[in-house]
Amino acid sequence: MKKALAATAAAVSLALTSFVATAADFKPAVAYDTAGKHDKSFNQAVYENGVIAFNKDKGVKVFEYVPSNDTQREQGLERMARRGYSPIVVVGFNYAASLEKVAKKYPETDFVIIDSVVDLPNVKSLVFAEHEGSFLVGALAAMKSETQKVGFIGGMDIPLIRKFACGYEQGVKHVSGDAEVFQNMTGSTPAAFADPVRGAELAKSQFSRGADIVFAAAGGTGNGVYQAAKDEGKFAIGVDSNQNHLHPGTMLTSMVKRVGFTTYKVFEEYQAGNFSAGIQANGLADGGIEWALDEYNRDLISAEDEAQLNAIAKKIIAGEIVVHDYMADNSCKY
Repeated sequence: MKKALAATAAAVSLALTSFVATAADFKPAVAYDTAGKHDKSFNQAVYENGVIAFNKDKGVKVFEYVPSNDTQREQGLERMARRGYSPIVVVGFNYAASLEKVAKKYPETDFVIIDSVVDLPNVKSLVFAEHEGSFLVGALAAMKSETQKVGFIGGMDIPLIRKFACGYEQGVKHVSGDAEVFQNMTGSTPAAFADPVRGAELAKSQFSRGADIVFAAAGGTGNGVYQAAKDEGKFAIGVDSNQNHLHPGTMLTSMVKRVGFTTYKVFEEYQAGNFSAGIQANGLADGGIEWALDEYNRDLISAEDEAQLNAIAKKIIAGEIVVHDYMADNSCKY
């Protein structure tokens, strides 16, 4: 009997030791882009709905890194990998080249990249159907525009941002074939995502041409767009995180990429031992994309508007409306 109890105790001890070791090995980390975790957009969504929420719910501290310039991305990733952090979530396509180098150098470390694809056995790539969400807010813009002239302002001129623009224009044209869509990109370098002064200038130019609603997919540059819309008495549409609260009465809605939610899910799955590399697509059907309706814009959206937009979303999910993805062939089709 004593031998049996001793064996049982040893087994329990071994199981507990194994559990503690596994828990100790779970060292999640996030590398934000240079805009930082308080950019009121993409990075902040990861911070608030991913990092903070996970810490609150699970009691696990997530290590955070913010590079002060472009050259520090690779240095930061290598430092985290060397210190045993895994998984390491990197926020934004700007990390792609650095991640590819570091992930090859540290094959035992698992990485996750948001908004780009790095094809390596220790990397999960999270991509989103931005064109679907942009279609919805484009449809709403056409429904609410009094001038039937609306605008789009992008950040860095790259295929990903063209994907937003193309989806938006398709949504506008779906509701109103005669509507005009003005488009401007802020620049050709990553700095285009952090230039609110230029964003305000471009927005005012579009307003002067008759636009009464502008959608910005431009990171921190969008803050200038939203302020210009408020100053001019026009409407703006936010992006990535729910930005309706920034200027209540001005923000018509926001096209939300649930990057924080997906980051949380990655940590949760990894902790449970369910991590897998490869591409994970997130769209309307699985809740990865949505349009924002809350107390800050409720008065701007009628019950009829809401019903019409939700009906369009259901048709996209069902495949009855096919939204062309600009990144499929770098063209915009209707």
